[in-house]
Amino acid sequence: MGEHKLVLCLLLVLLSLHSALCEIFFEERFQDGWKSRWVLSDWKRAEGKAGTFKHTAGKWSGDPDDKGIQTYNDAKHFAISAKIPEFSNKNRTLVVQYSIKLEQDIECGGAYIKLLSAYVNQKKFGGDTPYSLMFGPDICGTQTKKLHLILSYQGQNYPLKKDLKCETDKLTHFYTFILRPDASYSILVDNHERDTGSIYTDWDILPPRKIKDVHAKRPADWDDREYIDDPNDVQPQGYDSIPAEIPDPKAKEPLDWDEEEDGIWRPPKIPNPAYKGPWKRKRIKNPNYKGRWKTPWIDNPEFEDDPEVYVLKPIKYVGIEVWQVKAGSVFDNILICDDPQYAKQVVEDIWATNREAEKEAFEEAEKERRAREEEDTKRATEEGERKKRERDRRYGDRRRRRRHDPHDLDDYYHDEL
Repeated sequence: MGEHKLVLCLLLVLLSLHSALCEIFFEERFQDGWKSRWVLSDWKRAEGKAGTFKHTAGKWSGDPDDKGIQTYNDAKHFAISAKIPEFSNKNRTLVVQYSIKLEQDIECGGAYIKLLSAYVNQKKFGGDTPYSLMFGPDICGTQTKKLHLILSYQGQNYPLKKDLKCETDKLTHFYTFILRPDASYSILVDNHERDTGSIYTDWDILPPRKIKDVHAKRPADWDDREYIDDPNDVQPQGYDSIPAEIPDPKAKEPLDWDEEEDGIWRPPKIPNPAYKGPWKRKRIKNPNYKGRWKTPWIDNPEFEDDPEVYVLKPIKYVGIEVWQVKAGSVFDNILICDDPQYAKQVVEDIWATNREAEKEAFEEAEKERRAREEEDTKRATEEGERKKRERDRRYGDRRRRRRHDPHDLDDYYHDEL
């Protein structure tokens, strides 16, 4: 354990050296003093619909000292936020990363984080509070297992058009969003790229640069036949005279065949092996083939570029605002910086180091849970059998009493029948 702590300390030193080369706008590991940085919202509390968070590593963890904040109380709204030094992502890369562990069978609920701009009354922070970015899983039933990525532009929220799936097991996963000044982006899950693209194509924020020319028509001489009949192919002489069937040369007239009664015997016919079907010209490549005609793309007259389409309003807060049927999600390792390499190293040093230990802890917890369920089932079965024996004993006693009761002849004769 001492060696593990030493290695972790060395890794943290290396991280601190690397962090000097990048700008970290916010980093939260939920260690001592985290409550001084976060404000729990009173949103929905007066209605009895607000949940809270507890500081814990969860039921199974690779490192029990590595704690996050876990949603607490089922069927509640959860809202908590932290103020951060204001910054802009203009002319720089933005990296948003955090870890989430869905310990519960979530059934229906979110597990995402938000970046907020302008002034926010943190005690009233809730679902109606405007945000600049929302990122993370949202699960509901068997159909919705979505990885949200919503950007705000000029006061409107625009979701990513792609349907990305989130992780649904009960182990810790890191989600990373990288937004670059050229408006390109990448989404990583556990340091593996899940998707990449551009704001220009994957959000409906700006009109598309190119559109199909709805007025274009296929040219009259456009030849889209890839193969044609060979005009030089000639049908062999006598081809049409080859019969499809011929008499079976192996057939013999039956010995008992009588021409007067049965008529003239003719051998049965069989398919002619020389027959090749109706003659067709050979198929050859069409020398005039131009491919399938497609509607051409043209410049969209409605497109007006915004070189700052990737720029969010200056960020001032980071928040967690979700609703969950079943609580139990552990949020941790929130990072907002400008260096994807630093974010990648954080995942390697924290998650990759603890991954196997967490997996073993989870499997042990599952083993204990199944053992408890089997024991509960066994006790329930034994209790059911005990109650059945008791009912049978009481019923047998009543039958015996009725048979020996001289005042209850009806019951006696009824039982005898």
